[in-house]
Amino acid sequence: MRIAINARSILLANRTGIGRYTYHLLNSFGQIDQQNEYWLYARKNFFDRKRRWPQFSYPHFKVRADVLGLGPDRCLKGVDIYHAPSPEALTIHGPKIVVTIHDLIYKIHPETHTLETIEATSRQMEGIIKFADRIICVSGSTRRDLHRFFGLPQEKSCMIYNGVDHSVFYPLQPDERRAAMDRLRGLGIKTPYLLYVGTIEPRKNLTGLLKSFALLKSKKDFAGQLVVAGMKGWMMAAVAPMIKELGLRDEVIFTGFVSDAQLRELYNLAEAFVFPSLYEGFGFPIVEAFCCGTPVVTSNTSSCAEIAGGCALTVDPRQVPQIAQAIQRLLEDRVFNQELRQKAIKKAQEFSFLKTAQETLKVYEQLAPLKERAHA
Repeated sequence: MRIAINARSILLANRTGIGRYTYHLLNSFGQIDQQNEYWLYARKNFFDRKRRWPQFSYPHFKVRADVLGLGPDRCLKGVDIYHAPSPEALTIHGPKIVVTIHDLIYKIHPETHTLETIEATSRQMEGIIKFADRIICVSGSTRRDLHRFFGLPQEKSCMIYNGVDHSVFYPLQPDERRAAMDRLRGLGIKTPYLLYVGTIEPRKNLTGLLKSFALLKSKKDFAGQLVVAGMKGWMMAAVAPMIKELGLRDEVIFTGFVSDAQLRELYNLAEAFVFPSLYEGFGFPIVEAFCCGTPVVTSNTSSCAEIAGGCALTVDPRQVPQIAQAIQRLLEDRVFNQELRQKAIKKAQEFSFLKTAQETLKVYEQLAPLKERAHA
């Protein structure tokens, strides 16, 4: 088969969720599949210095840079499968089309999006429902949402979990922890601290976490910091006034985007990872924290509880006292804390990008015979 994959999300060095998914999916294909040819497609002009093609060393990978903006229909003639790793307007004809849906946040929490974004996403989804031959959902929660809102046949979708890079996220040894502590001090971070990781936007419920943190502080239950690692998103303006109002100006550290190495250290040295998101399609940070053996407090909604699989404390993310009580339990009950750490490390082994790639390749193989029959 000749398989084309939209690689636009991996051209920037600072990759977040979809970029991580696409990069590791491609890298895993390179390791497990030498039989098929992979075309990496993206629109990129000659003068774009910010976006660069990653250096894959696999001979069966071919770059198809759309420098003239011709679109995939003209740049990818002769491909058997076209995979969009995230929703897009489908303008290609001929190959079987696979689309990965990571979440349906615009349907679940429309208040977290502008009207313009909702309308644009709705148009994309209409095209995907109509033209995609198979839709991959990254969790059972996302798949249920897809069928609930769009009523498409069950056989048109499948569920394939994301993986995690175990070469990046793992428990540090004692000497590594000491060196990490020294580096974190350079960022103004002192132990003990609680950790949040993710883009700062309304659905992530950072305001709920801040209120829970302030509650712990007011009761003298925690003397450390709250570290927020992640890029600023839209509606960030609501966060700064709340920090001032709650008297947390010197207690909350915003790191901005951090490297994978820094993120590994942040997970490892945190007292707990707290992720009370209102909605997640998968929840990469939960699994990353598990890999590092960090105890987790997360939501009992959407995919968070599904991915946690009983290896984290789950709470109603809209109930500030519940979040605070869960954090307090992890801080005070050291036996339970250690039990969760061991469960987390074991649970993390269930998530592998090699497994993700193997299951995705099966989807391609299921569709290829359909294409052959269509031309018979």
